[in-house]
Amino acid sequence: MGEWVIGALINIVGSIAINFGTNLLKLGHDQREKLSTLGGDGANGKFILKPIIYFQTWRVGILFFALGNCLNFISFAYAAQSLLAALGSIQFISNIAFAYFVLSKTVSVKVMVATAFIVFGNIFLVSFGNHQSPVYTPEQLIAKYSNLVFLLYCLMLVLVVAANHYIYRRGEAYLALSGKDFSPYWRTLLPFSYAIVSGAVGSCSVLFAKSLSNMLRLTIGSNYQLHSWFTYSMLLLFFSTAGFWMARLNEGLSLFDAILIVPMFQIAWTFFSICTGFVYFQEYQVFDTLRITMFLLGMTFVFIGISLLAPDDAKGSDAKDSSLPSSTAQDVDEIKLQRDKDQSQLAFVTFRQPYALQTALLLNLYF
Repeated sequence: MGEWVIGALINIVGSIAINFGTNLLKLGHDQREKLSTLGGDGANGKFILKPIIYFQTWRVGILFFALGNCLNFISFAYAAQSLLAALGSIQFISNIAFAYFVLSKTVSVKVMVATAFIVFGNIFLVSFGNHQSPVYTPEQLIAKYSNLVFLLYCLMLVLVVAANHYIYRRGEAYLALSGKDFSPYWRTLLPFSYAIVSGAVGSCSVLFAKSLSNMLRLTIGSNYQLHSWFTYSMLLLFFSTAGFWMARLNEGLSLFDAILIVPMFQIAWTFFSICTGFVYFQEYQVFDTLRITMFLLGMTFVFIGISLLAPDDAKGSDAKDSSLPSSTAQDVDEIKLQRDKDQSQLAFVTFRQPYALQTALLLNLYF
């Protein structure tokens, strides 16, 4: 069994553990919210909720979430970054079962079709992806960071970030001056440019995590000492880019409709993670025309599946049937609202990235 298989299996188990933990976190909050509707203190009619840490479901979820993060970090030492970044979509598949059995959510035909796309995409990615993951010395890693091709890629990345940031700021200024609502054009372009900037910078944390994991493996198998300027530089860059990603993630979810921003975030993150690893580790050297074509086809399938997981934006939801009694119309609206809420929750639950920093941020948000 090749080392890449070990890395892929560890990554899959880690992604499933993260997704299971996330669902348990959500279930814990659901249980906490349910208590708020069942009691009151009798004095002012309000019910004081216990801190979320007192709920066992939430605590177990944190453990699974942390375990999954650790496993995914370890997996970077054994398999190629482009392969593992794509395999992160496996959490969408596991989420179907977890959302159904743990959160009691309805799984629609559209979700099943999306899952099929992701499954077939991952089959292509695993079959035709890079199956090499050598252990590099710090000197070799430094040399790769100064490689001309990688420097040109970084320059292109800076230009992409600058262009999309300019588009986003221009769109903000236009909307502020015109005082108009989002037009269909800006409604898509604003979150798209926001997600591109977030994914281009934030996904660099995958590269730094891969470098750290490589050095950890080197330390275990040799006499190399982790205490060096390069190690601390990688740690600083990792926390900086991962922190940037999480800050943009939280801000983006508050600025835009989840129907648009969730799949855009995930696609941007996956795409740039694959591209960065592909260029930095020079994985293109082991790809021929057939493997490149099949790998791109697999990426396309995965991205289509992720896009299909976005909840439907029901048209005409504000319109009410005047022929219905007011109470019936209200019941219909409540049913639609609950359906849309369930779909949005299904999309939100799948949208998690495998980094330990996220655990601390989740704890901070939940308290």
